[in-house]
Amino acid sequence: MNALSAKSAFEGAVDFDYSQEDFRALSKLVYADAGIVMPEGKAMLIYSRLTKFLRERGCRTFAEYIGILNSDAEERRRTINALTTNHTKFFRENHHFEHFARQVRPGLIKRALAGGRVRMWSAGCSSGEEVYSLIMTLLGEDKALAQRIAATDIAILASDLADHVIAAGKAATYPAHVADEMPPRLRQNWVNADGPNIVMSDMVRSLVRFRQLNFMGDWPLKGMFDIIFCRNVMIYFDEPTKAKLLDRLCAALEPGGYLYIGHSERLVGPAAELCEPVGPTTYRKIER
Repeated sequence: MNALSAKSAFEGAVDFDYSQEDFRALSKLVYADAGIVMPEGKAMLIYSRLTKFLRERGCRTFAEYIGILNSDAEERRRTINALTTNHTKFFRENHHFEHFARQVRPGLIKRALAGGRVRMWSAGCSSGEEVYSLIMTLLGEDKALAQRIAATDIAILASDLADHVIAAGKAATYPAHVADEMPPRLRQNWVNADGPNIVMSDMVRSLVRFRQLNFMGDWPLKGMFDIIFCRNVMIYFDEPTKAKLLDRLCAALEPGGYLYIGHSERLVGPAAELCEPVGPTTYRKIER
C-alpha cells in the first residue's frame, strides 16, 4: 500500500493507515463541499486534524473513516470545519477600513439618517474581527452620532462556513492584547474590559447577525448589499471557483456598491468587467 508515514511527523501519534488514495478522497470531498483546493503538501495537515475524529469513531484506518463521511452528513460537516483555516486580526489590511471611512461611510450615514436602507456583508468573517472592525469604523469616534446611526436601518451580515468560528464571533470576546490592533479612540468607545479579555460593546453587537453559509451552496439572502468584504477567502480556490464566487458576489452587490478583497487576490471572470478598481484590492460595481 502506498502509505504516508505519520510517526515521523507526529511523535506519539497513533499510526492510522493513511494512503495517497485516502488523501485524494478527502481532497475531493473538501473541494466538492467547500470549493477548497488541498494540494499534496497539505496531506499531513489533514492527518493531524482528523486523527482525533478517527479515535472518537473507533476507526482503525482513514479508509474506514472516509466510508463514514460518505454516509454521515453531520460528520462530513465537522470534517470540513476542522480542515478550514481561519487566520484573522482586527483591522487587518487597514487600508480597506481607511478607504471605507473616508470614501464610503459619509454617504452611507447620510442615506441612513434620511431613512434609507444600508446593508453590509462580511463574507468569510472567521471569528468576527473583520466585521467588528467594520462596525467600529462605521460608528466612529462621535458617540452621539453613533447612537443616531445605530437607530437607523443599518444591518451587517457576517457569514462563515465553520460553525465554531461563527460561535466565537457571536461571543465577541477576545484576548485583551488584541485591543492593541485597534485605533485608540475606537477601542475606547466600543470595547469593554472583561478580566483577561475584551468584549465588544452592546451597540456594536446589535448591528451584526452571524450566519453559517457555504459559498458553494445556496445563499438564502434577502436584498442586495452596499458593501461586501470577502478577503483572503479565494486564495484557497481554483480559478473556476474564484470566477463563480466573484460573479455571485457582484450579483449581490448594489450598483455603486463596494467590494473589498484580500491583498493577494484579484478579480477574474465576469466580475472583472462589472467592477472598477478604486483603490488597492478595492472595487466599485459599475452603475449602468
